This record gives sequence, structure tokens and C-alpha cells, in this order.
Amino acid sequence: MALVRDNILLQLVRGTLGGQLTIYERNGQIIMAKKRGPSQKKPTDKQLEARYRMKVAAAYAKAILTDPDLKAYYQSKAGPGQNAYNMAVKDAYRSPEVQDIRFEDTSVIVTAKDEFRVAEVEVKVFDAAGKMLERGKAMLGRNGVDWYYTTDRLPVGGSVVILAVDLPGNETVKEVRLE
Repeated sequence: MALVRDNILLQLVRGTLGGQLTIYERNGQIIMAKKRGPSQKKPTDKQLEARYRMKVAAAYAKAILTDPDLKAYYQSKAGPGQNAYNMAVKDAYRSPEVQDIRFEDTSVIVTAKDEFRVAEVEVKVFDAAGKMLERGKAMLGRNGVDWYYTTDRLPVGGSVVILAVDLPGNETVKEVRLE
């Protein structure tokens, strides 16, 4: 590894030259080093999972580029140096978060957030024996974060299962026991 100082030829050069030499910048210093080869270690389960998730996210991002509305939406979320593809990959890589579930009379209020947008929230109500009594889609409130669902009844000893889904289809499930 060599540090480069005041070399006009290498000021703007980055990358691999001839498959043998890599030039990159770290903390404002230009560094020349031997090109790294592939790792000889087997990937861990976490690495394999991350690779798979990235492959799925990239496939989603590639697919949304064909939809002009979704492409425009993701482009509107992009910052400097980013594009719709980058934002779609970022969205597909993360699942929505169910932050809070509240009950008011026969209403279920779900606070769900995603870095981009939660597409839908589904509510399922179960009795104490585990039999599904009802299910339906919640309606998004005015604040853009809370989702409202009105049920016929909330059985004591039963449970409510919340399913939040974002644009790429990532799902988050949260269950609350009714006491």
C-alpha cells in the first residue's frame, strides 16, 4: 500500500488498473494498493441472507423503473447523487415498523411507519380459542401515520394481529393479546 501526495496524474483516477492495482481515496488521502482477490472463506449465514435480500431489493428496483408513477415517486425522495433506483433498493431492503397499537372502544389504531410509505395495514381479530372473528383493511388517518380500523367487538382473552405492508411488499406482523 502506498500513499500518493501531489501527483497530478493520479488526482482524479480511482478504480482498478490492469487487474493488478487499485487506486482509492480514504479520509482525503489517495491510496494505491494491490488488487484484492475474492475471499477464501465461506460466507456466513448472515452474509448469505444479506446477499439474498440485496438481490431481491435490486430486482424490485429494476421492476419499478418500468412504472412511471412509482419511478417519479422514488425520484422525488432521492437526494443529491441519488436516483429512483437507489431509493427503491433502500425501500425494498427495509420492512415497515409497527410502532404502537391502541384501542379506543371498538376501534383499533395502529401507528405504522416506513422510511418511504406504508401501503396498507390489515387487522385480524381472534377470540380466546384462536378462531378468527374478522379481518379487514385499516384506513389511513389524516396524519399519514395512524391507521384506523373499526371492529364489531374486541373479545376479552382474544388477540389482534396487525400486518403492515410497504410498497415493495415487505411485511411486518405484530400481535397484541386482549385482556
